[in-house]
Amino acid sequence: MKRLHVGVSAIGVGALLAAGFLLLRDGDASVPPREHLAVAATASRPNVLVDAQGTVIEEFTGDCASGRYAYLCTRVKNELGEQLLARGGLTIKTAIDPRMQQAAQQAIDQFVSRDDQPIAAQVMIVPGTGEIRAMATSKAPDDVLAFQQGSTAMTYTLTAALEGGMRFDDGFPYAAGYKASSYTAFKNCKGQATGEPSFTITNARQRHSEFTTLRSGTQAAENTFFMKLTETVGLCESVQAAKRLGLERGDGMPLQEYETFPLGVNEVDPVSVANSYATLAARGRRCQPRAVTEVRDGAFVRTFAAQCQEVLEPPVADAVNRVLAEAQSANPLSLGRDVAAMEGTADAFTTAWYAGYTPDLTSAVALGHPLDPNRHKLSDITIGGLHYDGVYGLSIPGPIWKATMRAVLPLLPRTAFVKPDADRFGGCRDHCAPS
Repeated sequence: MKRLHVGVSAIGVGALLAAGFLLLRDGDASVPPREHLAVAATASRPNVLVDAQGTVIEEFTGDCASGRYAYLCTRVKNELGEQLLARGGLTIKTAIDPRMQQAAQQAIDQFVSRDDQPIAAQVMIVPGTGEIRAMATSKAPDDVLAFQQGSTAMTYTLTAALEGGMRFDDGFPYAAGYKASSYTAFKNCKGQATGEPSFTITNARQRHSEFTTLRSGTQAAENTFFMKLTETVGLCESVQAAKRLGLERGDGMPLQEYETFPLGVNEVDPVSVANSYATLAARGRRCQPRAVTEVRDGAFVRTFAAQCQEVLEPPVADAVNRVLAEAQSANPLSLGRDVAAMEGTADAFTTAWYAGYTPDLTSAVALGHPLDPNRHKLSDITIGGLHYDGVYGLSIPGPIWKATMRAVLPLLPRTAFVKPDADRFGGCRDHCAPS
């Protein structure tokens, strides 16, 4: 017998029991969302997907590959479960804002063609609630969307460094190459050595000064700096910071804890990246990302409230926001208001990203071939009718992100980030530049 999470007065008890429902009192948070409604053996009426304003998006058949909203369809199926959806007759209300959805789709279509081999995907999430406002792709994916994260993963090591007591101007002398000093230079969260002293990591671009700080290293997305920073603050600390912010692998497996973690070797979904950045925008408040906000079946209505928890000190989040805001303002995608962002370029041009946020909205854009990125790289390639020797985060994902944000910013309040604690994070402490 299936359980129904609803007040007894909402609907007749006899009818519910006859239909095979088990009543639960409101507030029983132990019941998974997909168990809140009873399930019939067969569907007699179609399900309908609607946006946040109640306007019909499409009939929800569950055949995600053939619909216009394949990415959203897959997310809804994962949140509610196929058994519940098989009941039929459901009106599924989502958090999708039609204006934001349109802006995200138009921006993708402007730069990436449906016939292009790589897939572009964009997700927009509200910080502090986890509501997914837009999910758009250049074409329907063949499988789960998961891309190597690239340098957008550097944010997690930056967070661990500031949380661990480092300051904005702490850093290290510039190094053109990085090689672990020993196998034990990096240890995963099980205490196992994961360093690779036989492998040298270099920088994709040669923008540097004699000394690299948390600020300048983030602005340049400098590989060698973030390898040294991860060695200093700890690989496990970086991974744990990512987990607390909300990062998850697209295949459901645990995050891989290699020494190159800050360079984005994990395959992740744009929802996960957008949500981890939304935690920073919400000053350390992480919320479960959710597309579905309500399910209605006739007179019965079930709403799904935000599920949030504090995972990071607000002052630490403020400090990270300041560093990422400076990084965003230094690139060509500045929007003239408080926005924090990080570009992402994976090794050997396997994928490219751009993730950024205001205090009120987060957006992450990914581009790549999710099934086999090592064989189908973003180099010597034509995308959207233009040829690229190599696609960086600023090449295509960044312009998609900017076009979308410019379109939706008028819908948002002009909220400013909280200024960081200068006494705690200003200057340098233990890793200062030589005088």
